[in-house]
Amino acid sequence: MLKKIISGGQTGADRAALDVAIKLGIPHGGWIPKGRLTEEGRLPRRYQLQEMPTESYLLRTEQNVIDSDGTLIVARGKLTGGSDYTREMTLKHKKQLLYVDLDIYEPMDASPLIASWVRMQRIEILNVAGPKASKDPTIYAAVQKILKHAIEILNAEDSKSKVALEHNESKKSLKPPKTVHEAVSRLIGELSLKDKTTIANMAEVELSTLHTTIGEYVREEFGLWTGNKDLMTSCCFLVKRDKVSENEASSIIIIELWKKVRKTYKLRIVK
Repeated sequence: MLKKIISGGQTGADRAALDVAIKLGIPHGGWIPKGRLTEEGRLPRRYQLQEMPTESYLLRTEQNVIDSDGTLIVARGKLTGGSDYTREMTLKHKKQLLYVDLDIYEPMDASPLIASWVRMQRIEILNVAGPKASKDPTIYAAVQKILKHAIEILNAEDSKSKVALEHNESKKSLKPPKTVHEAVSRLIGELSLKDKTTIANMAEVELSTLHTTIGEYVREEFGLWTGNKDLMTSCCFLVKRDKVSENEASSIIIIELWKKVRKTYKLRIVK
């Protein structure tokens, strides 16, 4: 979901965000005052920021807010100076805002919070702001650690939710399965070894992340949306209910798939 990280290029929090993006291979950018101004001189060319037509730090701050889906501010205590102005601009332009106060949050608590916020608010372009190095000499290391861990959490979640099945003509010509057993067997035959291993090693509470991938495939390709009464009846019989919805039926099939692949593909630690 996170496609780009931007900042104003200043020392401290801004620079930490750009360095994390570069290290993790995430596109980066943002606006910087004319002349690539920072408190330590010109911003090095390896940072792919665009110059504003003016040397104004305030206009640069506002433009970065405008160009992003949401702004993350990492600082300590009450916001002041440029960080507080960033907050004001984010509210002015009605963009998503998350302030992580390091006087309140430990780094390992802040990272899951950021990851959840990015996912829930569907942040694709993230603007990162905070104090410059002269105001907080430790902010660079803190932001780098927190943001890197947050992105690792997002990537781990994505790897679990991106289990996908290919749609091709040969599969479309197959008749829809009539029972949950047939549906599970079909899925096992169509999933890659990597995907089966991924599913097998998921916790049951994590299976909901498959609802928009495998679940959608099951509802469309196995005829749940178009009235596959036999498969719906099989799902009802399995859970001992008179009626289930199409979404519930696909969840039942995913759970049975999970139970099946765990017998063969679950990784076991050899002691």
